[in-house]
Amino acid sequence: MISTNKKSAQPLGPLMVDVGGLELTDEDREILRHPLVGGVILFTRNYRDHEQLKALCDAILSLRRPRLLLAVDHEGGRVQRFRVGFTRIPAMRTFGSHYAEDPAAALRSVRDCGFTIGRELSAFGIDLCFAPVLDLDHGVSAVIGDRAFADHPDLVIALAREFRAGLNAAGLVATGKHFPGHGAVRADSHVELPVDRRAEAELRAADLRPFQALIADGLESIMMAHVRYHAVDEMPASLSRRWIRGILRKELGFAGAVFCDDLSMGGAAVAGTMEARARLALAAGCDMLPVCNDRAAVIGLLDALKTLKPSRAASQRLQRLYRRVP
Repeated sequence: MISTNKKSAQPLGPLMVDVGGLELTDEDREILRHPLVGGVILFTRNYRDHEQLKALCDAILSLRRPRLLLAVDHEGGRVQRFRVGFTRIPAMRTFGSHYAEDPAAALRSVRDCGFTIGRELSAFGIDLCFAPVLDLDHGVSAVIGDRAFADHPDLVIALAREFRAGLNAAGLVATGKHFPGHGAVRADSHVELPVDRRAEAELRAADLRPFQALIADGLESIMMAHVRYHAVDEMPASLSRRWIRGILRKELGFAGAVFCDDLSMGGAAVAGTMEARARLALAAGCDMLPVCNDRAAVIGLLDALKTLKPSRAASQRLQRLYRRVP
């Protein structure tokens, strides 16, 4: 089916893939040992109880040296993959609303929330919760909505800083998303490519500010948006050299790891085949490419990219995201 390296003494590859169930299959193990794979993202289907999840995570983490990155979308609110037996995390808008009444209490609460997420996930060996959302809620994007802290950049910055501090205190790093801002478009990038037609100056004056502030603080990783910003580049930001290598890396000085959003999403389909999407994302400067809920596409991509050599520089950036015991 696919070529593997069972000695596994290679840099982390650029693909983040999923597994189908509560424990690894032989096919899962073969794919996860492939040199082009560098991470695993977990979903609700991968969780039954604490004992099962710990066994699954241990099995994944024991497959490779250096070990695979392990991630889950666990923002809170609508986006929390593990629920039974885990603290229920409110939507981030809750903290923005609380801030209007009691700023100090809201900042304490959101820091505690970040710490709780970090403590609970790190107990299973999970490195990333893919949060916080740094998008501004402009009142038009249903897919963002209450996942955003607020509609004003200063408030998003204040709350996101505390959330990140909580994660860091529990040994996890943060992933700011979705650069450069998904909150001003109606279309859902899971199913189609949204187009943001605002002027570049407007983007910079508002949506880029939370990313810029947290980058200055040392933000460890960023996830790109499958959104086309018409005034900047005709390519979606996730596949754009101008956005990643130009604005994010060179202009804003971001030195952390860059995640593409899921290449299986409709917002990436404008680039064509899965191979075309992956090659464009890598050329644009993404370090890791999630490909979710499509095992056939993963297998096809591993074959199509079989001559690609994993980047040691990207692997080093990704390995800096490993959880740390406080």
